[in-house]
Formats: sequence, structure tokens, C-alpha cells
Amino acid sequence: MTTELPPLVGSIESRIAGELGVRERQVRSAVELLDGGSTVPFIARYRKEATEMLDDAQLRTLEERLRYLRELEERRTAILESVREQGKLSDELEARIRGAETKARLEDIYLPFKPKRRTKAQIAREAGLEPLADGLLGDPSVEPLAAAAAFVDAEKGVADPQAALDGARAILTERFSEDADLIGELRERMWVRGRVAAKVREGKEETGAKFADYFDFAEPFTALPSHRVLAMLRGEKEDVLDLVLEPEEPTDGPSSYEGIVAHRFGITDRGRPGDKWLKDTVRWAWRTRLLVHLGIDLRLRLRTAAEDEAVNVFAANLRDLLLAAPAGTRATLGLDPGFRTGVKVAVVDATGKVVATDVIHPHVPANRWDEAIAKLARLAKEHAVELIAIGNGTASRETDKLAGDLIERHPELNATKVMVSEAGASVYSASAFASQELPDMDVSLRGAVSIARRLQDPLAELVKIDPKSIGVGQYQHDLSELKLSRSLDAVVEDCVNGVGVDVNTASAPLLARVSGITSGLAENIVAHRDSNGPFTSRQSLKKVPRLGPKAYEQCAGFLRIRGGDDPLDASSVHPEAYPVVRRMVKSSGEGVASLVGNTAVLRALRPADFVDEKFGLPTVSDILKELEKPGRDPRPAFRTATFKEGVEKISDLASGMVLEGVVTNVAAFGAFIDIGVHQDGLAHVSALSRTFVKDPRDVVKPGDIVKVKVLDIDIPRKRISLTLRLDDEAAPKGDPSGEGRPQRGGRPPQQRQQGGGQRQQGGQRGGGGGQRAAGGRQAPPPANSAMADALRRAGLTDPKGKR
Repeated sequence: MTTELPPLVGSIESRIAGELGVRERQVRSAVELLDGGSTVPFIARYRKEATEMLDDAQLRTLEERLRYLRELEERRTAILESVREQGKLSDELEARIRGAETKARLEDIYLPFKPKRRTKAQIAREAGLEPLADGLLGDPSVEPLAAAAAFVDAEKGVADPQAALDGARAILTERFSEDADLIGELRERMWVRGRVAAKVREGKEETGAKFADYFDFAEPFTALPSHRVLAMLRGEKEDVLDLVLEPEEPTDGPSSYEGIVAHRFGITDRGRPGDKWLKDTVRWAWRTRLLVHLGIDLRLRLRTAAEDEAVNVFAANLRDLLLAAPAGTRATLGLDPGFRTGVKVAVVDATGKVVATDVIHPHVPANRWDEAIAKLARLAKEHAVELIAIGNGTASRETDKLAGDLIERHPELNATKVMVSEAGASVYSASAFASQELPDMDVSLRGAVSIARRLQDPLAELVKIDPKSIGVGQYQHDLSELKLSRSLDAVVEDCVNGVGVDVNTASAPLLARVSGITSGLAENIVAHRDSNGPFTSRQSLKKVPRLGPKAYEQCAGFLRIRGGDDPLDASSVHPEAYPVVRRMVKSSGEGVASLVGNTAVLRALRPADFVDEKFGLPTVSDILKELEKPGRDPRPAFRTATFKEGVEKISDLASGMVLEGVVTNVAAFGAFIDIGVHQDGLAHVSALSRTFVKDPRDVVKPGDIVKVKVLDIDIPRKRISLTLRLDDEAAPKGDPSGEGRPQRGGRPPQQRQQGGGQRQQGGQRGGGGGQRAAGGRQAPPPANSAMADALRRAGLTDPKGKR
């Protein structure tokens, strides 16, 4: 016989609605669409009426919370079934389980009923000692040893009164440590009052020098930034640091947490015979069970929060990189710099097709400079090259000088040189897709092709590389693989669909990121295009094998067909909305072709006149905006940084110089900036703005072109300290430490607020492994290829990447 279950504390939809601050019906509609196979980009763009204008950021949050809450419900169901099978599911317990709003709370409630190995408490219960534990807890006036004497039983393993008391203590300790409400209270108290303390392990001072900032370190949980948490966890993993999670500042008196446990179970010291034994039991329970349990919980909480922040930084930087300004359809010469192996050369035409490759040896040891210039000039003239893309790795500055010499000697080329990040190019070169795309080309030359193409269209080229290999994050290898991949995949999907894809030129990896298109379907589209020629209409996409109605609905609006049968196919207007445009055509008296881009006519139309039962005002308004500028690329206009002539190496720098540079990476502590001298400079977060900066990305993003002032240069250690505040005072000549300057671009002991306000809590230095950064301050260790490259060029690692 089944009993009616107590209702849940609000439905999943109502909880998400409350968290997002929107109506429940909006969430319900979005959930129905997601469950029906719709993607976030499709819902955000083409189902605004259904969700009442939920944007892509809200939908991503909704999707994530929906996943979490559904997992919570699955776990809740499993726990209810487990406790029911044990015959211990009372109405009160079931109500508590159903009322748990987080996974942590749910597990706290389940802990006493969770199947586990035989514990000391369980053995003591089997020996009949639970009445002794209950008696001592209920009546402290009883003398413990005297009461325990009655429970001595050698056959049950209770040899003497002390053994009986030990068993009773084990029972009470387990009871204290499995009280869900008590655990929850202690956990939150420790989170608010506790701190992490780090010490260097004996004998590890020299080998673990990169973690020097944490050799004697302590900071509250709530004040720790993510990069410090991950740095300390890495130091612990590498056996350099010992980490201790302290519940509060050390004191000479008894722990306040023991008092909370005692109060919870009515234990007080009134001088009765059992009071001291009970107080000792509380202390034992706190030190051996509760503190250990809370330490595990809070360590996980710290790691999770730090991972979430690091993933968010990675995702934000990836978005900026993917949406960087494209140079467009212009013939481009790609140069992959190198010394001994030479500079690899690839020329791609306006569509990205490889038309020529070569290898030149202008640098040491060959030094065939003039020969290299002649080869490049011939290739540039033959293929009408407009842009020269130079990879920013080894020998990049020398190769940049080569390109400059080429342009100076051959002004008729009218070419522009641009330094391009080559992060991930080697990964692409050796990938299965590169082998398929460029089967007859040497692996070393494929990198030059990738460098040229990523200047033409960063998004189209970078989607061919696993997002994690692009490397614009922190502590990548310390993060949850699933969490990171899920976040980065969502970013790529949003970027690709936000820009749109030309179905007649897109690669399979790019098509596979379009809403509704799988990898297999992307291959089918390319194969159909190769066999039958370019698509002439969106309707012809339906002829692609396995591209059914649902896939067509999801992808059609994001695929562009330029110069096709219908001008609308080059826009983001979805084919399902073409009837709305036909009515606009009829109303305006213009043809479709003449209506598209005709601002005067389009703005004279009233959106409300075209609303019907299927398409509401938001969609109609979007259609009119799109028709004004069809297929408009949301990315910024292309522009390049100009490195200062004569400043080619770190020794050419001087304090006070104002230079133009490119932001290569943004971390929690500041921004790395390429100023054309092989080593990136570091502008600390405190040197990015006159006002307090909480997040460096509020000021700069990867790819931004900025003007900076050089504050400090340390040539022997290749360290450059920069500031975006051009009125900052540079270090006086002969004062490499920069002492006395109001504020430095390197890492200061604290970040000061504007006007000398409050300092950042903690006052501790720390940057990812404690390696000294620009200006003698601290910076985190490299976490991936791009970060490692940036740090290496900033002089923070040796050439092999060791910190």
C-alpha cells in the first residue's frame, strides 16, 4: 500500500524563476523548448515570444540550474527509496528529505542512513551499549564508571567498564556527527569564520620556490580569490605545501564549535559526575569526526567556487578571442617563425584556400635575409597579398622585422603586417582534421596556414581546435574536465551562432557548432556541397542526408547563402518568418531585393501591422532590424597595433616610455600585454584604471589594442611592469625596485581603492604559484599553452616552461 507523498518545496520551474527574477511561465516555456531539442541560441533568437524575451545569458543559467535541480531530484528519489527499503522512512523524515534544497543538505540528512562499513558505533550498539550512551546523555548525575559496570560482557567484547564507556562515546560521537541541522550550522559558521593556513613542507623550500608566497600564509575562506585557492591546492598536490583548514583564528580557550555541539544536545557542566565525561565526548567528537567532515566539505566548496571562477574567466576570454575582429576576405601570407628550422610560409587566398607554401631561412644560423625577402616579395606579388600574419612564438620579433623590411623595400605591395597569436596552431597541425583538410602538406607548414586563416577569420579557424588548447584561461589542468568542456562548448556555440555561418565556405568543424548540426551532419553538408556544388537556397539544405525537419528548424536561420536564389537566405531572418517579409513587401510596394537594406522604407513600416498569431512584436522588430543591415557581422572592425620602431628587444625599453600594445591574456590579477619585445609586460589590476577594478575584464579584453607606459624593466630577469594609467610615475633611473612611486603596475601588497579607501581584505600577496612577476611582484604559474607562452615572454618562466 502506497501513501501520498508530501509535496516538494516548489517545482523546479518555480525555483529557477525565483532565482532568475522572471515569471514561472517563461521558465516553463524555455524548459519545454530545451526538452524538445531546441538549443539556447535558437530559443534566444527565434522563440522570444515563447520565453517572453529571455536572453542567451539567462537561458544558459536556466539550462545549468535545470541540470542541477534535476540531478538533485534524481538523488532525492534514490535516497527516499534507500531509506524506505531500510524500513526507516517516517513521515517527518520524508518531509525533511523532500524539503532539502541543495545536494549538500540532502546528503547531510541521508548520512545516518547511508550504508557504510561497520563502525565502532555500530559494534557498540551490537554489544548492547546504546542504553548506556542514552542514559549518560539523559542523566549526567550518574557516575559513568559505575553505570558502565553493568554493561561489562566479555562474550560481547566489552571487557571492562572503560571499554563500555568507549563504546558509548563512539555511539554519541556518531550521533553528533550525523545530525544534519548541526552539521549545516557548523559548516556555515566555519565558512564565515574559518581560514586556510599553508606551510611549506620541511626541505621543500628550494624545490618549491615557485610557491614561496604560501610558505607561511593564512587567509579567510571568504577572502580567497580563485587563483590563490588553485595555486595552494596545486602546491599541496606537488608535495610542497601542507594546507590546514582552520575553523577560526587560533585561541587559547576552548573551541566555540564544541559549545554549539554541547548546546545542541543539552550538555552543560554543572559539576555532576557525568558532565566531564560528556564534555570530553563532545571534544572528542569535534576533533575526530566533525572537524574532519567539515574540512572535507569546505575543501570541496573552496575548490568548486575556485573552479567556477576560473572556468568563467576562461570562458569570457575565449568569447573575446573568438569574437575578435576579422580581417576579412583578403589574400594573406602566414609566417610561422623559427630559427634553425626556418620560417614556414603559407599564402591563402581571400576564401582561405592555400595557394602557395615555402620555407625561408632569414635568421641564424643560415642568415639568408635577402633571399627570404625576394621569395616573400615574389609570393606577395603573384597572389596579390594584402596582409602578412606573423605568429607570435619563437623568432617572432625577428620575423616581424623581416616583414617590415619586405614592406619597406616593396612599397608597391601595399601590404600590412599583423602579429597573430599562434596558441593552438601546433595542436591543429597534428590534428585529424588538419590531415583531412591538408592531406599532402607537411605538418610544419600547416601551422602557417592556420596563422594566416585566423587573421582572416579568428572564429572560423579557432573552432577547428579544442577550446582548451587555445589556452586563454588560468589553471586549466586543475579544473574539472566536464565543467570546463561544457562551459567552453557553450561559448563556442553562442559565438558561432551569434555571427552566423556561410554554408558554402564553412568547414565541417565550424558547421558542427551551428545550432542543431552534429559532427556527422556537418560532414554530410560538406560532402553534399562537394558533390553537387554550392547551395543556392536554404530549402536545398533539406536534400542533405539525415538533415531532418528538426535540424533544419534549428540551423536554417544561422546559415547564410550569399548570392543565392532568395536575398533573405543571406540574412538571419528564419525561413519560417519569410511570410512576414512577403507581407512587408506587399505593404511597401517594393520587391524583396529592393526592400533589403532600404532604411527609409523599412523605418516607415509599423512593426505592429505585421504581428500575427505566430510572430509577435519582438520577432517582427528583429526582422525589420535585420533587413536594414542583413547578415551584419556583430564583431568589431579590424585594426592593428603599431609597435614602436626601434623598440624590438627588452634592452630598448626605458622607464616612462609610452607604447602601443596588444592584450594577449587577462587573468584575475591583471593583463599581459605584447609591446613587441618578445616578453609580454604585466599590467597589474591596480594599474588598469584610476578607479577600483574588481575584474580586469571590465577594463581590457584579449585582443584589445591599448596604450601603456613602461614603469619598470628588469633586463637580467626579463620583467616588464606596465600601466594603462599614463600619468603614473615611472621608476626613477637607478631605482629598479620602484620604491617611492605612489603605485606600481606590478603586484602591490594590497590593492588600494580610489582615494585611499579600504584595502583588499587579507593583504596577502599571491599569484598563482608565487613566481615573481613584472616589477618584482607575484604572478601565478602558467596553466596552459597560451598562458605559459605569455608568462614565458613576460620572463616568468625559463624557455622550457619551468617556473
